Amino acid sequence: LYYQIDYTVTEVPDDAAYFHAQYRRTKVNETSDYTIIDGIRGEGHYVGVYMAWQVNNNGWWGEGEIKFFMDGDKKFPTIIGTGTEDYFCGSYNFDRNRKYVTFTTPYVGLVQVLPPDQTYVTGQRFGLYRWHVMDPIRFKKDLRITIQDLGWRHGGRYLPQQSDISSITFWYQKEPHATFPKFPTWQELELN
Repeated sequence: LYYQIDYTVTEVPDDAAYFHAQYRRTKVNETSDYTIIDGIRGEGHYVGVYMAWQVNNNGWWGEGEIKFFMDGDKKFPTIIGTGTEDYFCGSYNFDRNRKYVTFTTPYVGLVQVLPPDQTYVTGQRFGLYRWHVMDPIRFKKDLRITIQDLGWRHGGRYLPQQSDISSITFWYQKEPHATFPKFPTWQELELN
């Protein structure tokens, strides 16, 4: 194994934005909203998110809207999506011929489906990412992002789900930043 790191020693401006990351997990989502990130205070630039999503439903799972509450938004977000699958560029589902199809691009992807050869089974897991490089999301005062844990019942009716969801969110922000939530212990991170 060999690698090389190149660097330059230089002055860092006082108003430079620093890279941040935060992990969150809800083993059983009690509401239809999963919080991707909350409590960001100050000026910054949202980079994106990696999400691991275990569906505890044997139907379509990706109907929830993503919502970006920023710069003082309370009830109504500045940005609202049309569905989980749309946010991750899998509009009208990720399946082809009744089988999920993974894909990767520089900015968005569905990189993992477990088990890979089935659709609509309870306990199925998905790994998805979205990087906002070409479509930046900047905030001046604060940022909170939620995504609905919403699927379908038979007959096309909406189903608030109780999925096991985790995420790692990335952003740049000028310091100082708000206190992060306490990181879970290894026992809390353990799957059962």
